Amino acid sequence: MTMEVTQVLLSAQSVDSTLRKHAEETLKQFQEKNLPGFLFSLSGELASEEKPVESRKLAGLVLKNALDAKEQNRKYELVQRWLSLEASVKSQIKACLLQTLSSPVSDARSTASQVIAKVAGIELPHKQWPELIGSLLSNIHQAAFHVKQATLETLGYICEEVSPDVVDQDQVNKILTAVVQGMNADEGTTEVRLAATRALYNALGFAQANFSNDMERDYIMRVVCEATLSPEVKIRQAAFECLVSIGSTYYDKLSPYIQDIFNITSKAVREDQEPVALQAIEFWSSICDEEIDILEEYGGDFTADSDVPCYYFIKQALSALVPLLLETLLKQEEDQDQDEGAWNLAMAGGTCLGLVTRAVGDDIVPLVMPFIEENITKGDWRQREAATYAFGSILEGPSPDKLTPIVNVALSFMLTALTKDPNSHVKDTTAWTLGRIFEFLHDSTMVTPIITLTNCQQIITVLLQSMNDTPNVAEKACGALYFLAQGYEDVGSTSPLAPYFQEIVRSLLNVTHREDASESRLRTAAYETLNEVVRCSTDETAHLLLELVQVLMTELHKTVGAQKLSSDEREKQNELQGLLCGCLQVIIQKLGASESTKYAFMQFSDQIMNLFLQVFACRSATVHEEAMLAIGALAYAVGPNFAKYMPDFYKYLEMGLQNFEEYQVCAVTVGVVGDICRALEDMVLSFCDGIMTQLLKDLSSNQLHRSVKPPIFSCFGDIALAIGDNFEKYLMYSMPMLQSAAELSARPSGFDDEMLEYTNLLRNGILEAYSGIFQGFKNSPKTQLLIPYVPNILQFLDSIYMEKDMDDVVMKTAIGVLGDLADTLGSTAGSLIQQSLASKDFLNECLSSEDHLIKESAEWARMAINRAISV
Repeated sequence: MTMEVTQVLLSAQSVDSTLRKHAEETLKQFQEKNLPGFLFSLSGELASEEKPVESRKLAGLVLKNALDAKEQNRKYELVQRWLSLEASVKSQIKACLLQTLSSPVSDARSTASQVIAKVAGIELPHKQWPELIGSLLSNIHQAAFHVKQATLETLGYICEEVSPDVVDQDQVNKILTAVVQGMNADEGTTEVRLAATRALYNALGFAQANFSNDMERDYIMRVVCEATLSPEVKIRQAAFECLVSIGSTYYDKLSPYIQDIFNITSKAVREDQEPVALQAIEFWSSICDEEIDILEEYGGDFTADSDVPCYYFIKQALSALVPLLLETLLKQEEDQDQDEGAWNLAMAGGTCLGLVTRAVGDDIVPLVMPFIEENITKGDWRQREAATYAFGSILEGPSPDKLTPIVNVALSFMLTALTKDPNSHVKDTTAWTLGRIFEFLHDSTMVTPIITLTNCQQIITVLLQSMNDTPNVAEKACGALYFLAQGYEDVGSTSPLAPYFQEIVRSLLNVTHREDASESRLRTAAYETLNEVVRCSTDETAHLLLELVQVLMTELHKTVGAQKLSSDEREKQNELQGLLCGCLQVIIQKLGASESTKYAFMQFSDQIMNLFLQVFACRSATVHEEAMLAIGALAYAVGPNFAKYMPDFYKYLEMGLQNFEEYQVCAVTVGVVGDICRALEDMVLSFCDGIMTQLLKDLSSNQLHRSVKPPIFSCFGDIALAIGDNFEKYLMYSMPMLQSAAELSARPSGFDDEMLEYTNLLRNGILEAYSGIFQGFKNSPKTQLLIPYVPNILQFLDSIYMEKDMDDVVMKTAIGVLGDLADTLGSTAGSLIQQSLASKDFLNECLSSEDHLIKESAEWARMAINRAISV
């Protein structure tokens, strides 16, 4: 049953690639041929004190990976494999895992903790391994310190792995008691207290009942607050992480403790080491997040009886919290990394200040302005940068009336600082702040706009000049220009940017050619800004867009001929191709959307398509995606003329539909099929057999990422609309799949917000398919082919209406389907709709909707139904 795996596991970690690959293959074959023996051998290796630490640790890791996976389909498969094992085999494996918790080797104990949690995550929801929690709790009460530590770690991982509803309250109480006792400074070693504190972090989601009990909540809060004062930095950090979680999970229970928490957090921010101070700031950020969400959802209208009242903790703490956060802004590091991902006390404080601003609005301004005025011109760069950061942080939240006078005064100063300040950190933050001004306060419709004809030229001149600065400053300058352009999105036929359009484009292209353009995301930022400048351009600069098309085509052509590139060079080439294809896509959309420019653009369509086909030949998933999106835009722009490209393009379309591994590429390709259907209409017919075959294969595969399913169903509708009743031969394959998916999506149970969001996307895709099919068959003599499917469709509509959890998008599409059904099938549909349980109520609800799109669809559906019934 078992095999000696020690040497194989050691070889799997060898620096010799041949030896390593052979070992990996041996393990794979063992797993495939004898799964019970494979898992038992690994658990035995992990438990054996005679084995090397390296092989034990890898044994545990391989065992864990045999139980869990990130990809949902794979995870389900692994869970089913474990559940199907004989009970005796599972018992032996679990005994080995529990035994390992007593090992003197910490790596073995820690790995075993994780594996036990994975097994618990599978078995506890199925009412298996009921003795596990009791067994672990008995360890804590009578075992040595190292066993207590491992057991507490295990309990923490289990709480992270399983849902609270699979552990009964009595066991939850015992877990919390054991964990809180383990945090007690008198109870054991630093390792034990740290493991207990981390376990409490994971167990907090189980403590709903305990936090509703005043005495139990007081006890937990006291222990957590005491742990924030531990002499050990890791324990203090873990305790503050618990406070952050409590702030988010039990916001409504915090009132009695908020003053003490402020005292604790402010002391930590001012005096403690950075990892602890960062978590102390994070507590207030989490409270801001809660209050922002509450205020956005409920609009600030609260009464004593409100289910989710806002306690305005941030407003209450404002006068003390703001000075604390402003202090952190002065704690920059001389050599701090200005690329994305860098995080320090100053950045955390600024981020929290921005959240505080969103939570309290205008009230923040008088508290921050004195700090800005005092520090903005000081000789120390830290003070100037902190003042600038503070100013940028308070721009989202207060009313424009409050900020506009201040910004009007500050703008000229900021523009001067961006070019003249001697410190790169200050210039970086200044450019970021200008971007925030343009993002939140630049609106061409404002009575007193921030940007006028007088200062527009100065702003553009400064931003373009700053694009020659260091990469981090240049990247922020690009961002500021991005938001400047975005503010002129709906400006009409003429734009204030038009006189500078050519200069802006030239400067951005120059940035993309900088030798250091790969630093600080500079090249990407330049292309993203160029895209936005193009989107917001008007007809007066269309001739310059046509020139830009030629420039970008030349750039793209340079990238497709290179041979024998290193992997690093290939990666850079792929990235550049993606950026160029993305930019061309935006230009194609812009020129193709206007009748006055579409004809002029058509002269380039053959050359552009040829370039995209060459890009596909590079076979890069990233480039494939960007080029595919650009081709979708091209199909929309050239319409029926796209037919001449289909013979050469079809093989790449098919490759994209087959690309399970890069599921984003697959989803994008499905979308492009829809674009092509709308462009070619019935001319797409000759390619539909291959397309539909591949789409149906995709849906049948357990490798397909779930996010691709909704667009595939929607694509059925696009194809049916394009080819009309020629969709007849696909009905017998597509309709059962739609019905099966509809049944699953109509009855969600116990789903979280993310799953409900996906369910609504799936429903919408299914409904769009039905809508396209009905509209495609309208006025056809073959409409009777649809009649057998109508009862199931009406049942689906009834079910999702009864669930009361569909979003507005689904509601609009669903009522549209009801109208399409009546419109296409007439009296046959009319009688079936009258028999429907919920159609009348659903229609009435949509007719009274405040959403004008839903109401409009419902009014059309009512007319179609009335016609069908009266026939």
